Amino acid sequence: MTHIVDLRSDTVTKPTDAMRHAMVNSAVGDDVYGEDPTVNALERKIAAMLDKQAALFVPSGTMANLIAVMVHCSQRGSEAMVGNMSHIFKYEQGGAAHLGGVLLTTLENKPDGTFDLDEFEKRIRGSDIHEPVTAMVAVENTHNYCGGKVLPQSWLDDLYARAAKHSIPVHMDGARLFNACAAQRSEPATVVRGAASVSICFSKGLSAPVGSVLVGDCHFIQKARRLRKMLGGGMRQAGVLAAAALVALDEVVPNLEHDHRRAQVLATTIKSLCLKNFTVDLQNTQTNILLVRIPESSPITADKVVQRLAQVCLSETQGDCKTADDEGVIVKAIYFNSKTIRFTLHCGIEDEDLWLAIMKITFVFKEFEASV
Repeated sequence: MTHIVDLRSDTVTKPTDAMRHAMVNSAVGDDVYGEDPTVNALERKIAAMLDKQAALFVPSGTMANLIAVMVHCSQRGSEAMVGNMSHIFKYEQGGAAHLGGVLLTTLENKPDGTFDLDEFEKRIRGSDIHEPVTAMVAVENTHNYCGGKVLPQSWLDDLYARAAKHSIPVHMDGARLFNACAAQRSEPATVVRGAASVSICFSKGLSAPVGSVLVGDCHFIQKARRLRKMLGGGMRQAGVLAAAALVALDEVVPNLEHDHRRAQVLATTIKSLCLKNFTVDLQNTQTNILLVRIPESSPITADKVVQRLAQVCLSETQGDCKTADDEGVIVKAIYFNSKTIRFTLHCGIEDEDLWLAIMKITFVFKEFEASV
């Protein structure tokens, strides 16, 4: 028997009892006709929270981002500027190009998830007949690949102002927007005040089983609704899913700070080990995502560490790395590259799970440290 602590992603969260109850008892209708009362309630609520005019419930964050790109870049061959470490660029299979005919041009992400705004302005195109027309710019908040970083509000406001000067709409991939808000104790409407569109994921850290939402003005959402249907995202009696998202807003969002606290505990513990081959940036562990870096000079690779964390050896169960019932511990994690391991805390992890994970991670890290 083993105790599994799954820190791969906050997408592994499961619906709460309140969500299951709400799903079973939800009022439903045909959402393609705009007749699902629960979906309509969710869309009104999230639009109000972000101080935008309208919202659209969609199956996934990837679809939400794709629709946003296709609405803003309605002329095929248009250009969308995105960070080179952004989810839209790295993890959405080039859907903007494949399905929307949109050229994704990258701006280099800094370690905090931002990019150079002077560089952004210099690279806006459209006056030369030989070049594509820059039709939008996208940001990610919090920034996944940079370790759950919260984009500074001052930087966002500067971006909003510069983009508006050039009539360039800003799309915010806010899959973890509420984590950003919890970390800086700000209202969602404040964070997105200059964004033309925002996507938010309910199944990423918020325990809902399925669903994201796209938010913007009425004209934008009207176009987005047509594209959702074209992409196969019309879900008919979707109230059973929207009901869980509504519970997430009331029940899970207020407690995101606990995930952040646990991430801080894990980061502090790893840093206190003072290991040469495993380091964390404690100051920049801002939300629920923790990145562990391995030096380029080290023979240790992240994939081997992740594999070892998912194994239980006899030496562990004979020592302290076990539960009170003498069970071994497995910690599931992922690696971004050969030298970066990601641990993601979420509402499915209680304090007991965290301490078991700390025991296992400490054991494995020290084991690797001793081997080199």
